[in-house]
Amino acid sequence: MQTDFINQIQPTPKLFTKKCKLISFLLRVFLQFTSYIVGLISWYYYDYFIGIALFLLSFIIMGIVRSKMMHSVIPSSQHEYNYTSQGIADWFTARELCIELSEDKQ
Repeated sequence: MQTDFINQIQPTPKLFTKKCKLISFLLRVFLQFTSYIVGLISWYYYDYFIGIALFLLSFIIMGIVRSKMMHSVIPSSQHEYNYTSQGIADWFTARELCIELSEDKQ
Protein backbone atom coordinates (compact mmCIF):
# COMPACT_ATOMS: atom_id res chain seq x y z
CA MET A 1 0.00 0.00 0.00
CA GLN A 2 1.39 3.31 -1.02
CA THR A 3 1.03 6.17 1.43
CA ASP A 4 1.87 9.27 -0.60
CA PHE A 5 0.16 12.33 0.69
CA ILE A 6 -0.25 15.62 -1.08
CA ASN A 7 0.85 18.55 1.04
CA GLN A 8 -1.88 21.03 1.78
CA ILE A 9 -1.19 24.38 0.20
CA GLN A 10 -1.98 27.65 1.87
CA PRO A 11 -4.52 29.69 -0.06
CA THR A 12 -3.70 33.19 -1.22
CA PRO A 13 -4.40 35.53 1.71
CA LYS A 14 -7.50 37.69 1.65
CA LEU A 15 -7.10 41.44 1.98
CA PHE A 16 -9.76 43.14 4.06
CA THR A 17 -9.11 46.87 4.09
CA LYS A 18 -9.35 49.22 1.15
CA LYS A 19 -5.82 50.46 1.82
CA CYS A 20 -4.39 46.95 1.48
CA LYS A 21 -6.43 46.26 -1.64
CA LEU A 22 -5.19 49.51 -3.19
CA ILE A 23 -1.57 48.65 -2.39
CA SER A 24 -2.03 45.20 -3.90
CA PHE A 25 -3.61 46.70 -7.04
CA LEU A 26 -0.73 49.17 -7.45
CA LEU A 27 1.84 46.39 -7.03
CA ARG A 28 0.02 44.29 -9.62
CA VAL A 29 -0.03 47.17 -12.12
CA PHE A 30 3.67 47.76 -11.42
CA LEU A 31 4.54 44.11 -12.03
CA GLN A 32 2.42 43.83 -15.19
CA PHE A 33 2.98 47.05 -17.08
CA THR A 34 6.37 48.51 -16.11
CA SER A 35 8.16 46.86 -19.03
CA TYR A 36 5.70 48.24 -21.57
CA ILE A 37 5.78 51.73 -20.08
CA VAL A 38 9.60 51.80 -20.08
CA GLY A 39 9.69 50.60 -23.68
CA LEU A 40 7.14 53.11 -24.91
CA ILE A 41 8.66 56.09 -23.09
CA SER A 42 12.18 55.29 -24.28
CA TRP A 43 10.89 54.78 -27.84
CA TYR A 44 9.10 58.12 -27.75
CA TYR A 45 12.04 60.11 -26.35
CA TYR A 46 14.94 58.38 -28.11
CA ASP A 47 14.63 55.79 -30.86
CA TYR A 48 12.81 52.56 -31.47
CA PHE A 49 16.05 50.53 -31.25
CA ILE A 50 16.67 51.92 -27.78
CA GLY A 51 12.99 51.39 -26.95
CA ILE A 52 13.19 47.72 -27.88
CA ALA A 53 16.46 47.27 -26.00
CA LEU A 54 15.13 48.92 -22.84
CA PHE A 55 11.88 46.97 -23.13
CA LEU A 56 13.82 43.69 -23.17
CA LEU A 57 16.10 44.82 -20.35
CA SER A 58 13.17 45.93 -18.20
CA PHE A 59 11.39 42.63 -18.98
CA ILE A 60 14.37 40.74 -17.55
CA ILE A 61 14.62 43.05 -14.53
CA MET A 62 10.89 42.77 -13.79
CA GLY A 63 11.20 38.97 -13.97
CA ILE A 64 13.91 39.12 -11.33
CA VAL A 65 11.79 41.46 -9.17
CA ARG A 66 8.76 39.15 -9.49
CA SER A 67 10.88 36.14 -8.56
CA LYS A 68 12.41 37.85 -5.52
CA MET A 69 8.99 39.03 -4.33
CA MET A 70 7.49 35.58 -4.83
CA HIS A 71 10.27 33.69 -3.05
CA SER A 72 10.33 36.11 -0.12
CA VAL A 73 6.67 35.72 0.88
CA ILE A 74 5.23 32.48 -0.53
CA PRO A 75 5.88 29.36 1.59
CA SER A 76 8.78 27.27 0.29
CA SER A 77 6.57 24.20 -0.27
CA GLN A 78 4.55 26.20 -2.82
CA HIS A 79 7.37 27.71 -4.90
CA GLU A 80 6.83 25.29 -7.77
CA TYR A 81 3.29 26.54 -8.42
CA ASN A 82 2.65 29.31 -10.93
CA TYR A 83 1.37 32.60 -9.59
CA THR A 84 -0.03 35.55 -11.49
CA SER A 85 0.94 39.12 -10.78
CA GLN A 86 -2.22 39.50 -8.72
CA GLY A 87 -1.36 36.46 -6.61
CA ILE A 88 2.19 37.67 -5.97
CA ALA A 89 0.92 41.16 -5.11
CA ASP A 90 -1.70 39.74 -2.72
CA TRP A 91 0.83 37.52 -0.96
CA PHE A 92 3.38 40.33 -0.69
CA THR A 93 0.84 42.84 0.59
CA ALA A 94 -0.60 40.43 3.15
CA ARG A 95 2.76 39.19 4.42
CA GLU A 96 4.95 42.29 4.26
CA LEU A 97 2.84 45.45 4.18
CA CYS A 98 -0.46 44.66 5.97
CA ILE A 99 0.80 42.16 8.54
CA GLU A 100 -1.17 43.26 11.59
CA LEU A 101 -4.36 43.83 9.62
CA SER A 102 -4.49 40.36 8.04
CA GLU A 103 -3.65 38.57 11.32
CA ASP A 104 -6.44 40.33 13.24
CA LYS A 105 -9.16 39.08 10.88
CA GLN A 106 -8.23 35.39 11.21
